[in-house]
Amino acid sequence: MKDVKSILEKSKTIAIVGLSDNPERDSYGIAEIVQKSGYRIVPVNPNIAESLGEKSYPDLKSIPFDIDIVNVFRNPEDVPPIIEEALQTNAHTIWLQTGITVGEADAQKVEESGKMLLQDACIGVAIRTKL
Repeated sequence: MKDVKSILEKSKTIAIVGLSDNPERDSYGIAEIVQKSGYRIVPVNPNIAESLGEKSYPDLKSIPFDIDIVNVFRNPEDVPPIIEEALQTNAHTIWLQTGITVGEADAQKVEESGKMLLQDACIGVAIRTKL
């Protein structure tokens, strides 16, 4: 895996695409770990107003401030348009949660953009274990 520790150390704000406001969902529990670890979380979900006390945005382009990481909790088939949108942000890393990967063409786009792509990896586990 790429230098996850370095990525986490230089990051402060993490947009979480697909974050739920339901405490029973994995996205909520992982976001709570991220938030309690000192990161600013930014929910990205057009179906909720807020999660974990933070205002939710309908998409990445609606976030009016800088983000460092785009963390994705969506079905793999929904990810390519999210990758396209994430490439338009100033985020340095696109992080796909456990079980989520993209095809070679999308991975190549991210690499060519100069951004980092982490796939099939839980950000909560990385933070807890301080990889």
